[in-house]
Amino acid sequence: VLWGPMGGRRRRRRGLVPGLLNLGNTCFMNSLLQGLSSCPSFIRWLEEFTAQYRTEQSKSQEHQHLSVTLLQLLRALSCQEVTEDDVLDASCLLEVLRMNRWQISSFEEQDAHELFHVLTSSLEDERDRQPRVTHLFDVQALEQPETTPKQISCRTRGSLPPVSNHWKSQHPFHGRLTSNMVCKHCEHQSPVRFDTFDSLSLSIPAAVWGRPMTLDHCLHHFISSESVKDVVCDNCTKIQAEGILNGQSIENQRTTFVKQLKLGKLPQCLCIHLQRLSWSNQGTPLKRHEHVQFNEFLVMDIYKYRVPVQKSSHKTPEETPGTKDGTAVKSPGTLPIKYINHNLCWNSTCGATSLFQKQPGGAVVCVFPVLTLCSRSAPLYLYRLMAVVVHHGDMHSGHFVTYRRSPSPRGA
Repeated sequence: VLWGPMGGRRRRRRGLVPGLLNLGNTCFMNSLLQGLSSCPSFIRWLEEFTAQYRTEQSKSQEHQHLSVTLLQLLRALSCQEVTEDDVLDASCLLEVLRMNRWQISSFEEQDAHELFHVLTSSLEDERDRQPRVTHLFDVQALEQPETTPKQISCRTRGSLPPVSNHWKSQHPFHGRLTSNMVCKHCEHQSPVRFDTFDSLSLSIPAAVWGRPMTLDHCLHHFISSESVKDVVCDNCTKIQAEGILNGQSIENQRTTFVKQLKLGKLPQCLCIHLQRLSWSNQGTPLKRHEHVQFNEFLVMDIYKYRVPVQKSSHKTPEETPGTKDGTAVKSPGTLPIKYINHNLCWNSTCGATSLFQKQPGGAVVCVFPVLTLCSRSAPLYLYRLMAVVVHHGDMHSGHFVTYRRSPSPRGA
């Protein structure tokens, strides 16, 4: 017999991370888990998020929580759990997702990016299911160090203690987009609109012959302005009404607006997805295979929304450059400009989904036009590439693989 079933579990070699058992067609799940396990800030958030469960008396319910199951898998894949297994089984994650009414089959090909949004939305649902006020009989919650004696009061005499911080915090992939609309006729700017996002899904613009396609081109295409026709302009309507006597009613004035997207709040972990789905003239789906270059470091300063100085000097937490809760962040002294510019010249391979993690004190940038920006001042939003999930195949079938960073050795 040259090939046959293994007699026992293989021991993992030192310096390598565990693999995941393919349960049929679960490469989409395995590749995503490997990528998420390379993001330490996401694991730390899960540890804080699940702290409430560790204080509860009923331990038998822990396996029903997605956050607990996901944390156990990611800790094992990042070598934080003591295990000698070379291959791990992630079927427990599918079971928890099915308990949350997600119909995911392990024998049908799925999309890793869609599963990413299933996980983030399920974590948000799990957070929202928790009580928004602390119960008076929840003695353990009231005895937490963050709760002062002045905050402990009954309903008849004052407000209840606040909910613990880990129930209110957003996951590290949570960010906000800004949508800015300006009338081309009167140049009136509508109020800025904020929308949440968990990942940036970027389309690939048309390539220019002889020039490489970069991630910077995709990001610029994402925030490029576009014209929106037949939009009601309140300011144009008001101006028109002021020129009419006798209080005659007028119709709403419809004009063309210029719309532009920017990043209002950058997340701690940035997930970028390259849209490779296109449609032929016959209406059949096709996969685009253009090579998109990106670097180990990614600077996002030029894509960040800034409040116009001439209109307002006051900055809200959403508008102030920072990494958390609107707190301003200084650029790290350990990343000199010369070092950053050197890394901007490194090119890597193209992937379906890329996970970047914000560096301490900054974010990440990997664009060639940013070289001009970096030569003036150190970037505030600098990210480092942590993992890349790549799909090999066509629109109907294929295989997902992940390139990720190995965890730092213990004690390093």
